[in-house]
Amino acid sequence: MAGSNQTPYYTPTSKPSSATLPFSSWKKLNPYYSLAAVTFLCCACYYAGYLQHSSVGLRVLTTSTIASTTNCFSSQNNTSITTSRVSSTSSSSPLDFRTHHAADDGGAVAPDDAVKIYPPCDVKFSEYTPCEDQKRSLKFKRDRLIYRERHCPEKNELLKCRIPAPYGYKNPFKWPLSRDLAWYANVPHKELTVEKAVQNWIRFEGDRFKFPGGGTMFPNGADAYIDDIGKLINLKDGSIRTAIDTGCGVASWGAYLLSRNILAMSFAPRDTHEAQVQFALERGVPALIGVIASKRLPYPSRAFDMAHCSRCLIPWGEYDGTYLIEVDRVLRPGGYWILSGPPINWRKHWKGWERTREDLNAEQTKIEQVAKSLCWKKFVEKDDIAIWQKPYNHLQCKESRKMSRNPPMCPAQDPDKAWYTEIETCLTPLPEVSSEDRVAGGQLEKWPKRLHAIPPRISRGTVEGITADTFKKDSQLWKRRMSYYKTVNNQLGQPGRYRNLLDMNANLGGFAANLVDDPVWVMNIVPVEAKVNTLGVIYERGLIGTYQSWCEAMSTYPRTYDLIHGDSVFTLYEDRCEMEDILLEMDRILRPEGSVIIRDDVDILVKVKRIADGLNWDSQIVDHEDGPLEREKLLFAVKSYWTAPATQESKIY
Repeated sequence: MAGSNQTPYYTPTSKPSSATLPFSSWKKLNPYYSLAAVTFLCCACYYAGYLQHSSVGLRVLTTSTIASTTNCFSSQNNTSITTSRVSSTSSSSPLDFRTHHAADDGGAVAPDDAVKIYPPCDVKFSEYTPCEDQKRSLKFKRDRLIYRERHCPEKNELLKCRIPAPYGYKNPFKWPLSRDLAWYANVPHKELTVEKAVQNWIRFEGDRFKFPGGGTMFPNGADAYIDDIGKLINLKDGSIRTAIDTGCGVASWGAYLLSRNILAMSFAPRDTHEAQVQFALERGVPALIGVIASKRLPYPSRAFDMAHCSRCLIPWGEYDGTYLIEVDRVLRPGGYWILSGPPINWRKHWKGWERTREDLNAEQTKIEQVAKSLCWKKFVEKDDIAIWQKPYNHLQCKESRKMSRNPPMCPAQDPDKAWYTEIETCLTPLPEVSSEDRVAGGQLEKWPKRLHAIPPRISRGTVEGITADTFKKDSQLWKRRMSYYKTVNNQLGQPGRYRNLLDMNANLGGFAANLVDDPVWVMNIVPVEAKVNTLGVIYERGLIGTYQSWCEAMSTYPRTYDLIHGDSVFTLYEDRCEMEDILLEMDRILRPEGSVIIRDDVDILVKVKRIADGLNWDSQIVDHEDGPLEREKLLFAVKSYWTAPATQESKIY
């Protein structure tokens, strides 16, 4: 395991290799001989590396291989790598990516004077979500739920310890079984089984929870509810691929959409109902902690084909329609907004909702007025479901608004800017079109063609520096990279080993695109510090993701992801925040026995590996897919299994 003396450590230095000829001897040589000798040595180094790489297929970088591969770069980069310490054993043994569920070392690591050891945190932090901490949230305004937004700790408040899994933690059930079952020990909360018992959200049976697929507004189950929606709009032809579920509960709506090739981004606040988002993630369903309050949702404009609210308790008609205005921003031209629950069909349900007819009628009237002011059309209302449709462009909308300008069109702005960005009470204008039959921003292909077609944002030239040719080359690049990943970690090709995946620096979504046929989903992150905002492109491909700064914690629970991928993340944040804080956050959101793939410059990966050892990850640095002479290397790691110690309460179950 990492932290033991099985894995050597590598330290970048400016010292020359001991094999280098002394300088006094080189001075006596004719410069032409010197040039020839250097050329010969580099060629020999390249040839030796090529033979080793091609014959073995994969090289784990030990002390000697790092030194030999980096010496050929010294003339260009003025860097070389030697060792500061060498272990008695080689690190060439392959990593074990399989799950085992148990360990008896309590998460301890062997002491090592060269590695900073990160101790386990107290058990009270087992569900710690730094930027949604309930105690901190009470310091902020309750008006408009501002206290439930992201409020991150200061730098001096950051934990420097490893978040423990609860005692008895087990790897989740494999998908699709996980959609319906979760271990009690993994999410030890029974509140919802009592609070939502009548609505059939969740049941507790023995050592596990069962999710019958029920919901407040779909007593016959989410599958039947989605079938009812499918009778009103077409969910089968591939025109609807991405969806957003506001106030998602345990995300049964999103869970059952997956069988229809529709990928839903579900979110709910941290403390409305205990652990609802945590249950969603444990089931293997995409979800984030979030709330519509005073800030924009962390998604680009025109991202979702469909938005949904099933009794999500959001006051859509209040605050000048601010929340519906935000839904309009993230909804694609021609996209649908679905509302079920109060006040829809209030004439039938008003007594059960314990509200007056007048109150419910006034609420629906406000919603209808806001929707009309956004130029939405009431598509259909049947039984307990109402559906509105956003226009395909704003030509007619602008014409009709010459008399009524409430809300006004937003002035020139970046509609994709959505990280701590205030919601504006103005209508986000759609891209200009030449005629009423044109789709603003460009027509999307239907799924699955959408995945590999040139995204409209690229074909229209609105993403700086990225062309159709760039996109095609990137697609080929990631096809090759994923093939290589699977030779190192053969579990990537085993259905069921991984379910929830995270790409920390997704660029154009190539990593996720090459996993689309596997039973996994990928949360694609576009860092706010990235040079180019590509999240809109990712959504146009039919994938999902969010904005994030890795100088802060992610809005998710501990143990969310089975595999984390990071491409050049530490290069991006090299002068922005501490490497150890990013790795501690990765450790927090990674499941026990979860896997990590990091690609970066070799000097950076050496530092990453040292911290990974202190986190008790079992890790190895291996060659780039193009061979040993590439400065970029890859670090593969597996987080060790350990849990908090048993408590009196945990022993009962």
